[in-house]
Amino acid sequence: MASTTLMQQLAAGPLLMGVLNVTPDSFSDGGKWLGRTAAMDHALAMVEAGADIIDIGGESTRPGAAAVSEQEELDRILPVIEALSAATHAVISIDSSKAGVMTAAAAAGAGLINDVYGLRRPGALEAAAATGLPVCLMHMQGEPRTMQSAPHYEDVVAEVESFLLERARLAQAAGIDRSLILLDPGFGFGKTLAHNLALLRGLPRLCGHDYPVLAGLSRKSMLQALTERAVDERLAGSLALGQAALQGGAAILRVHDVAEHRDMLRVYAALNGPAG
Repeated sequence: MASTTLMQQLAAGPLLMGVLNVTPDSFSDGGKWLGRTAAMDHALAMVEAGADIIDIGGESTRPGAAAVSEQEELDRILPVIEALSAATHAVISIDSSKAGVMTAAAAAGAGLINDVYGLRRPGALEAAAATGLPVCLMHMQGEPRTMQSAPHYEDVVAEVESFLLERARLAQAAGIDRSLILLDPGFGFGKTLAHNLALLRGLPRLCGHDYPVLAGLSRKSMLQALTERAVDERLAGSLALGQAALQGGAAILRVHDVAEHRDMLRVYAALNGPAG
């Protein structure tokens, strides 16, 4: 069962989640992996490079992204999930906030639900609970189209922590076992550079509640602010942020450059103990 596999892997040490966007408009690689063949080739290459999880998204969540219909999202992701589940033992994650997509993806072979809305959209909590799969609950202030319009917090770490713990409580009330809940502070989702840096510094606090924490820092726009590098020139910065997240207690790194992050994990393991 995919959920058992994922949770057992998490118990053994930090994992890598490879990003597979089957969208025309994602911020980093929009349009590169459209179509089942291109998506499969890239997914299998990431597994070969060391990805433990493949996160498949059929709707962009970059700032300003346009919404897509449920049917369009299903048309993009289901052929890839079905083919990938037959070709690899890597856990398949579905990056979606729609209840119908979660249900269909689980039936097609997905082993994790990764929701940037934290299961807040209509029917999502109930649909996720019915699948029996692990869920990753993310914090986002606002929504993708408006989230970077002057985000504000009094205390970003405390507010993100409070939100995530409340979503975890509601998920458990809906029937999702506590052992199947992961949290994601949502770096870059309704946060300024200062907010992102504060969250990274505060990661040990967010990781102190016995929920595995996912950190998605790869190629994020905070690196443009810090390094003035274009999206495809942010590998060094991504590795630095990834290592900082591991030191803060992150259990999963969501990344674009799998091979390089796997090398970083190996070095981290040698210095800090088993990490994969």
